[in-house]
Order: sequence, then structure tokens, then C-alpha cells
Amino acid sequence: MNIETGPIPRLPRGFRDIPPEDVLLRERMIASVCSVYRRYGFEPLETPHIEYLDALGKHLPDVDAPDGGVFAFRDDSAEWVALRYDLTAPLARYVAEHEKEIVFPYRRYQVGPVFRLEKPGPGRFREFYQCDFDTVGAGSPAADAEACCALADALEAAGVERGGYIVKINNRKALNGALEAAGVAPASVAESSSDNSLVVLRAIDKLERVGMDGVIRLLGEGRKDESGDFTKGAGLTNSQIDSIVRYLRASGDGRSDVCDALFEAVKDSETGREGVSELRAIHDMLSAAGFGEDRAVFDPLIVRGLAYYTGPVFEAALTFETVDERGEKKQFGSVAGGGRYDTLVERFLGRKVPATGASIGVDRLMSALKQLLPPDASAYSAPVLVTTMDPSLMPEYQKLVFEIRGAGIPAELFTGSGGFRKQLKYADRRNLPLAVICGEDELNSRTVSIKDLLLGRELSKDIKDRASWVDDRPAQVTAPRSELVATIKKMLSGSDI
Repeated sequence: MNIETGPIPRLPRGFRDIPPEDVLLRERMIASVCSVYRRYGFEPLETPHIEYLDALGKHLPDVDAPDGGVFAFRDDSAEWVALRYDLTAPLARYVAEHEKEIVFPYRRYQVGPVFRLEKPGPGRFREFYQCDFDTVGAGSPAADAEACCALADALEAAGVERGGYIVKINNRKALNGALEAAGVAPASVAESSSDNSLVVLRAIDKLERVGMDGVIRLLGEGRKDESGDFTKGAGLTNSQIDSIVRYLRASGDGRSDVCDALFEAVKDSETGREGVSELRAIHDMLSAAGFGEDRAVFDPLIVRGLAYYTGPVFEAALTFETVDERGEKKQFGSVAGGGRYDTLVERFLGRKVPATGASIGVDRLMSALKQLLPPDASAYSAPVLVTTMDPSLMPEYQKLVFEIRGAGIPAELFTGSGGFRKQLKYADRRNLPLAVICGEDELNSRTVSIKDLLLGRELSKDIKDRASWVDDRPAQVTAPRSELVATIKKMLSGSDI
């Protein structure tokens, strides 16, 4: 801090401010998604932003240090605590701590910010929102199938039309079977970062970003990205890499055909066969629920980078094209994901507690919705402005603004300084939809003038005084004082007056 100039206004690296229109879009989107979660029988839960570091565990992708990837520090009792990196690890702690009061299967949803100490980049921040739902205490593939259905329904409720997304499903057991076939020890249920299979899984999980050639390099010696950073690979031999790539390229015309192809790739592994069997069960339940191949498919490329997944894993991807920061067209990609994690609660209780769930990346989905949804000036819910033409009439203006608010319409009384022109500029910069005008003349005639600011936005640039505003008739209505609210409602709805 410079004593003479004061502190420099700046944000920590990887963080950002959220403008009002994005905050409101996020609120509406979350409300739509949570209404779907409640329809599926999930109930809300809130856990703290901070947890003990050992309770969170080490499950992040691309992280090897015990406290790597998280914002960790010592509290006043010298205990290590950390900002939560997701909402699932705190759920596991909550379930273990309250297992005697919880009714199982326990179905909860939670929305909130999470924090990761990762390298920031375009569209990648260290604080972001997640919108989770989970079922704890259910080992049936029916719970996994239902999670995929809930993801699809939530995306549609948020505004993504059917055909604009696809839920992709795989099974870590099937993938572990492929690893066994390649001579790689399957992922351990423990948190050991020395387990080379986790390096393999994380390499595969990057396929969308780095392509098959990049994955092959990460399975081998490693890969250098465009910034020059080098990521050490899994060190597999060429024959091991070829075996894994054959699994990744398993395909078919539908979910049943993909199961057949996966079975051929893992049939020598009991774990792999079990994984394919679970996928077949999920296919049957998706079909029974009416979720066809246009909404949910099986994809052996889906891995999920978190280390705690033990069975089915899934991602929801948007299929429409967008333009990236380089100006290149590409599909928007993943906005949600999840899977089964039957060993996460076991860390606390010493026994398996089956669980499955998914999380929607709120910021990613918001970014997509801003491209998908048509601009809607009314969606911002900006307030109606009650102008203050005459300071002696402030009590009357106060009556006006509270009458409008009482009808459920956002309204603001101008409390700043300055005359009519300044109030006009204020309303213009705030993109306010309407302005109520009530001077002494209107008060004496028991009328109010209501200016349609959206309609008159261009005309207002040349307005110099109150008289020219009042004379701007196409964008303005004079109504009886008793019809103030009714007239405002009609103007906000776009109805003819």
C-alpha cells in the first residue's frame, strides 16, 4: 500500500466481479434447476465454505501435493483448514457426522461457490458456482440412471432445448477393466497419488482439450502445452497405449451396441464385465423412462478427473457451436458431470456407503445461456424510476414509489442530486424501462406521465429540457393518477395503451 496514493483497486489473480445482469441470470437459472431437483425428491442442504483439510481429502484432478489445488491455511487453533473445492466432499463429511439422524437413501441438493487454486485461463476462474444433487445410501444403477435423467431435465428447465445437449455416460469399472487389459493396475480406492492409474485417467479426461494425439503423449512420456508448460506422462509402453486407445475407440450405433463393443474390450476382466453389466442396466432404465439416444448416450471417453469415482460416470455437454477466444468454431462442450463414489464416506466411517450424484457448472451453463437465449430487456427486472421534479413534492413521490412496489413491481425513487436532464442520463445508463413524471401540473390535474425509456432511448439523446421530454409523445403516456399501476403493467408487458 502506498501511503500517499492509497491501495490500488485490483482483484486477486483468477477471481472476477459479477455484473448485475449476470447475477440475476444466475439466480433465475439456479431457481429453474433447483425446481427440477425438488421434483425428483431432493432436499436442500448448506455446508460451510471452509472445512478441515483432512476432511476434504485429496481428490482434485492434476494435483499431487497433499494440499495442492486448494486454498489452505491454519486457523486460530493451528489446525489446517481449506476452502471447499467442490460440494461433494463436504457432503461426505456431513453424512458421516449425522448418519444417525439421516434417513437413507439421503437425497440432497446444494448450490454455492467452490474454490480451486489452479492455473487461471480464458473462462477458467479460481472461484465458481456449482449446483449439486446426490443420492447417498443407494447402490442400485437406478440411482445412476435417475441422476442422468435429472441432469437432462435440469438443462431443459434452464433453457437448453432438447437436441442442444447430450448426456454422455461411461463406467469407471469398464475403464479399469481396460487398464487391466493394458497391464496397468486399476485405480485404487485409496487416495494414493502414486497410483499411476490416476495419471492415466486424468490423461484420458483431457481428450476434449488436447485431442487423441495429446492423450497419447500424456499416456507416454508427457506433453508440452502452448504456454511451454510440460505435463509429465504416465510412462506407458507403446503396446499399453495401443490397448487403451482401442478401448477408447469402442463405438456403436446405440447404447446397446456400445455395450457390446466395450464388452469385447474388457471381457477378460471381471471388473470390466461388471462395469458393462451396470451400463446395460442403466440403458434399460433410461429407455423405460423415455430417455432415448437423443438425450443420453454411452461414451468410453468419459472419465471424470476426480479420483473418488468408483462406477458409472457421466457428463452433460452442449452440442451447439460457439466461437472460442481464437475465433475458431467448436462445440460448447461440458457444463455438468458426476458419477458414483461408493468410497468417499468410507473414509470417515470405515465402511462403504454407496453414493451417486452430479454437479452443474453454473458459470459454464450461464455462459451458454447468454448465447442461446434471445435478448430480453424485461428479463433484467430493472426498476421503474420515479423522478423527483420538485423537491417540495418528495412526500408525493414517496407515495408513488411505494404504491408501485406494493404491486410487486421493482421501483426506485431518484435520490441523487441534479435536474431533469441528469435524471434522464441516469435512467439511460441504468437501462431502466420506465420513468414516472409528476410535477405540480400533474399533481393538480391528478395525472401522471409515464415515459417508455426503451422506446424513447434514441430520441432522448437530443432532449435538452423537460418540455421537450413531455412533448415526445410516441414514448410517453399520461394517465389518471388512480391508474398508475395498471398503466405501468401494460407498458412493461408491451400491451397497447
